[in-house]
Amino acid sequence: MVVDKPCFLITVDTEGDDLWSLPREITTRNSAFVPRFQQLCERYGVRPTYLTDYEMALAPEFQEMARDALARNAAEVGMHLHAWNSPPLEPITEDDFKYGTYLAEYPEDTMRRKIRVMTDLLGDTFGKVPRSHRAGRWRMSLAYARILVEHGYVVDCSVTPNISWRPKLGAPSGTGGSDYLLYPERPYFLDLQDLSRPGDSSLLEVPVTVLSRRRPMMRMIPEALRSHPFVLRVTERLFPVQRLTPSLRNLDRLVAITREAARRVGHAELAIHSSELMPGGSPSFRTPESIEALFAALEGLFEVVRAEFRPATLLEFHDSFTAARNGSAA
Repeated sequence: MVVDKPCFLITVDTEGDDLWSLPREITTRNSAFVPRFQQLCERYGVRPTYLTDYEMALAPEFQEMARDALARNAAEVGMHLHAWNSPPLEPITEDDFKYGTYLAEYPEDTMRRKIRVMTDLLGDTFGKVPRSHRAGRWRMSLAYARILVEHGYVVDCSVTPNISWRPKLGAPSGTGGSDYLLYPERPYFLDLQDLSRPGDSSLLEVPVTVLSRRRPMMRMIPEALRSHPFVLRVTERLFPVQRLTPSLRNLDRLVAITREAARRVGHAELAIHSSELMPGGSPSFRTPESIEALFAALEGLFEVVRAEFRPATLLEFHDSFTAARNGSAA
């Protein structure tokens, strides 16, 4: 299959309000703000993938919007799992809600049950079994990836290259988040023995667009020190990353980052949270004015996307990537 334009993907962590603060009771008021975003996407032919967590899968307003978009083939619904609030609730600390525990920290049997419950819930609610996924708080593991394959998932987008989440703890006795500093920036099928390298599994990794020139320096730093907070601060100052994740600090650079990603890795993937579409739903966009600035920036970006890119959902990207690879191998 010949593709004359690079792909543009937009992935939405579709979750409760301001989960950064780890609220004891999770609300889903942001579900009322997602339809405006979907309408904007459709105006420009952008095809979002809603990576949906437990609370949002149960939110009537999101259900109505997503079912309509799916019926018109205008979006995709995938899975996003926050272990501390996704059933079955089988605590591994004295307060999993307080710590925001990672799914990868639970016993494999518990991981498997949680993934099965979420997969069934999404399939039953939206009429399509989910096949795309992003890990809660970005943390993946070998066992996690293998269980996803068992449940029929074919595309993941948990990797944030050039970033380490190691300092972000889940369980207090745990090892923290995933270190993606030297993971590939380009899409690749995962090696289920080492997620940082290409392999022959059926699970395609589509990394979020995070660009940096820090890799040569990071390779010279011993692995045990790469994720030390001081090292991360210094390298960020010397070689700041360019993330295709909107914030008030980078709204004016979204187009430039998207074009640079197309040149460097052949596609661009923007990641946003549904709660960032609502005033006060996130640390980034607190006011109605900041939400209007976000939508204005997205509209400007989508103008460029419509002219220069081919929008796709995660599963559509998987299918075209796989077809192109198989065609090259033929």
